[in-house]
Formats: sequence, C-alpha cells, structure tokens
Amino acid sequence: MDLKHRSKFITGGRDQAPARAMFKAIGFNDNDLERPLIGVANTWIETMPCNFHLRTLAARVKEGIRAAGGTPMEFNTIAISDGETMGTEGMRASLVSREVIADSIELVCRGQLFDAVIAIVGCDKTIPGAAMALARVNIPGLVLYGGSIAPGRFRGKDVTIQDVFEAVGANAAGLMSDADLKSLEDVACPGAGACGGQYTANTMSTALELIGLSPMGFNSVPATDPAKDNIARRCGEVVMNLLRKNIRPLDILTRPAFENAIAAVTASGGSTNSVLHLLALAREAGIDLNIDDFETVSLRTPLLADLKPAGRFVAVDVHHAGGIPVLAKRLVEGNFVDGSCVTVTGKTIAEEAAQAKETPGQEVFRPLSDPIKKTGGIVVLHGNLAPEGCVVKLSGHERQFHEGPARVFESEEAAMAAVTGKQIKAGDVVVIRNEGPKGGPGMREMLAVTAAIVGEGLGESVALLTDGRFSGATRGLMVGHVAPEAAHRGPIAALRDGDIVRVDAEKRVLEVQLTPAQIQERLAQWKAPAPLYTSGVFAKYAALVSSAADGAVTTRRNQSSQSATR
Repeated sequence: MDLKHRSKFITGGRDQAPARAMFKAIGFNDNDLERPLIGVANTWIETMPCNFHLRTLAARVKEGIRAAGGTPMEFNTIAISDGETMGTEGMRASLVSREVIADSIELVCRGQLFDAVIAIVGCDKTIPGAAMALARVNIPGLVLYGGSIAPGRFRGKDVTIQDVFEAVGANAAGLMSDADLKSLEDVACPGAGACGGQYTANTMSTALELIGLSPMGFNSVPATDPAKDNIARRCGEVVMNLLRKNIRPLDILTRPAFENAIAAVTASGGSTNSVLHLLALAREAGIDLNIDDFETVSLRTPLLADLKPAGRFVAVDVHHAGGIPVLAKRLVEGNFVDGSCVTVTGKTIAEEAAQAKETPGQEVFRPLSDPIKKTGGIVVLHGNLAPEGCVVKLSGHERQFHEGPARVFESEEAAMAAVTGKQIKAGDVVVIRNEGPKGGPGMREMLAVTAAIVGEGLGESVALLTDGRFSGATRGLMVGHVAPEAAHRGPIAALRDGDIVRVDAEKRVLEVQLTPAQIQERLAQWKAPAPLYTSGVFAKYAALVSSAADGAVTTRRNQSSQSATR
C-alpha cells in the first residue's frame, strides 16, 4: 500500500509547492513531508481533570509516531465536563458536544488529507465522538484513552466524585455537616484523569478495548501512572502498523465486535450511556444494532467486575488487578465474546486476552464460577410509558420492583428543588421530563438528583424515571432514556401527579395504570413547552436529533454509503 495514500495530494508534486511552503513555515522540512502524515486529534482542555494532562500525552504519542516512520500533526477539538456542568444549564452541551467532536475530527482529517489518525480522549463524550469520527473517515486509526484519576482518601476510604454528589444530598438532609462536605470536596479529586469508577468514561474506554479500536490494555493504565507515557509512545508504532497493513476502522467495527463491546459493558457494570454511544457508533459504521440487542447480550453475560458505583473498587484498582485484558480473558474463556474479532494491533481479541497478566489474589474481577450476578447490568424495559424502550442499570442487588404515585417535574431543576426541599417521600416515583435529546435539548444527566435521593436516604424507597439520561455514577432504581421523549409526544408527557407507575425490571416492564384511551386523550391535550433556544447550536441540534432509542444521532447513514467507504 502507498503509505501516503492521501497526503501525497497535499504535499507532493509541483502544484503543491505553496502547501509545502506553508508547512515549512511552522517547522516541517522536506523529510517530514515525504513521510505519511498522521493526525493526532487531541481533546485537551483546561477546564477539567479528565483531559487536562492530554497535552503531555500527545507529546509522547508524537514521539512514537516519528520513531515509527510517520510525521505527526496535532490538532485540538472541544470537550465539555459532565461532572462540572452536572445539574446546570451547561449540561445541555454535553451530549451535543459528542457530535461537534465527531464533526471536527472528521473535518480536519478530510481537510488535511491525513493518512492515519490517533485520537486522544478523556471525558465522556470525547470517547464516542472520536470513535464516530474514525468510522466516518475510515482511515487507519485508533483511540487512546488518557486514563482514570486516582481515588481520593477520606477518613481512610477511597472516594470518587460520586461520593461528593451523594454527600450533597446527605448534607441537605442534615446527615452530613458543612465542614465534612468541604473536607470531602477538597480531597475527592487528587489530580488529572477521568472520573474514577466504572462511570461513563471508563465504561466507554472498556468498550473500545473490546470493540477493537483501542489497543488491549492501554486504556486502563491510569492517567498519572508513569507507564502511561510509554503506552502513548507505543501508539505511534501501532498506528503505523495499521497503515502498513491497511487495517481500517470499518474492518474492525463488525456486528460481532459491537456485541463484544456490549458484553464488556454489562460484565463490568458499566454506564447506561454506553447504550446511546454504541448505538450512535453503530449508525456511523452502518451496523444494524438496536436498543433490545443490549438486553439480549446482557442476559447471556455475567456481571464480573466489582466496581463503583455499585461495587467496592475504583478504576485504578482495575489496572492493579491486571487491567481490562483480565476481563477480556474471562469473557473469551466463557464464550461470552467472539475472540476472532480483529483489533487495532492486528491481533484478535482472543490473542490479546491470552496475554493477560492477572495479579494473584485480586478481587476486582470475579472468576467465571462465582459472578456477582449471572446476568449483566443493562436492562431494557418496554411498556405503555416507553413503547420504544428505556434503560436501567442493575449492577448488584438493587431492587427490581417499585410501584407508587408519580411526582411529575418539567425539568431537572424543579425535581432537585423538591428533593433537597424534602418534598419527596418514600414510595414516590420521581418523573423528570422535557429533558430528552430534543426536549432538553441535549439530554442532560440526572446525577445531581439521583445522588441527592441516595444521599437523603431514599435510594431504596424511591424510583425515578426520565427521558433524560444518567451519569455512570448513578445507582438505585433509576430509569432513563424513556422513549419516545415528551418532546415527541411520548406517553411520559401524559403523566400527572398521583398516577400509579410500575417499574418491574424482572419482567422488563415500565407502565402507568392508564388505559390506551386515557393516554391518548391526555396527549391530545398536551402542549409542548416553548423551545428554550431558537437559534444557535442547541436549536440546530434539537431540529436534527433522533430518539434516544436510536442513539440520539444527528446524521443518518444508509447501507450503500457504508459499503462505499469500506
């Protein structure tokens, strides 16, 4: 293969002398421009710990690319902190940012005619956004996750940002002092790296190792571990090998590979956001995947990882236990994944998993003979409140049934005020609507509310449902992604205070005690709220975005276009 299969059109021949002159203006020489040009898509930003260290990591990646025979060219894109914007207007930007990240990486790769690309990611939406871009441009490439933050220490225990969110609820309920809340806040996040449980970032990092877009074992090395620099350098060798062998993202992103990723999510007790992101990535890759496929894979996959938010351990413990290769080895040995799927190293999942080095005595990953649960953590419900489906995560021994009166709120802020104002009682079903992809817009995460419910001691006696979504740190009987959303006149728009709602995870049912005629009568009277935004990126997103059951995507890809890019 011509390694400069694309960049030769921007650096080669007489007619490109002006382009070469401009490259030379910023330090590139003739030797640099004769090599393949490798894009380094960096999601560094100075607003959060998750991506704060990626400048340093990108420098190591570029060293590796040069050593392997390529010329790296770094560029940046945006990122939004989910943890910092949680519970605010700013959270509306989070899911929207996934599309902007994908668009911007795609645009630079297409515009600059890179021969291959490495995307360096951190906070939640940068991971699927980068993967979506790789599927679109379909040039040899990989995704490197910057790694997890170290846990904080509070009163002799490891803590994460989840503990701070739950402490807010405990403080509001008078169960924690202001001084203790401040002390926890000061130590919970000790440095760079993404949030430290099996929340959305670490969930999607795990998924990308098992889907094959990230080198096995690279992502789970923590952000501040000295080994991360060497991992970053090795990515240069991996991407140049991909280029020489002409292995492209769409060669990797097969239907079995997506099922492998789902199995990794469910086996690790991962975030429900993975449903949105893997569906979106499947749309970009032209793979037929739907929300019920997550249920199918979850039912046949055991829960093996004892990780926060429901478990005992944090993401750094995963690395100390031997990393994601240990989980992969379990899944291969149990025939829960297709080990023949190829990865960006050129090796198969089975070949990579066989090299796992499990730490003797580790307790993070259970043996196949003693799973935490015999089925995975992702459960999809249907019923007269969610005809297109909705998602709940059951990662341990949570309740699977709740029936009670609806307490309906038209926004997250209204629900949060009720929770912290002690207006929610045991037995209630908190309903938060107008927070879907279109109605939000942006499908905000409800971690502030769900954590406050848990912090106030109501986690075992209250259920919550929303057309919005949850953080990976959410725990309890919390039902998200209810579809169709209220803005699409979904049945959730028909709910009123006092309606009896039943959540039955065991039977996979979410329903209200109303007849179809009653629901339709109410929906006929329902009037959509005035849009919060009539111009700008939020208005554009609301006009384009699809249902959560379809991944909340803003583009459509048909099979013919998918075939043309392979």
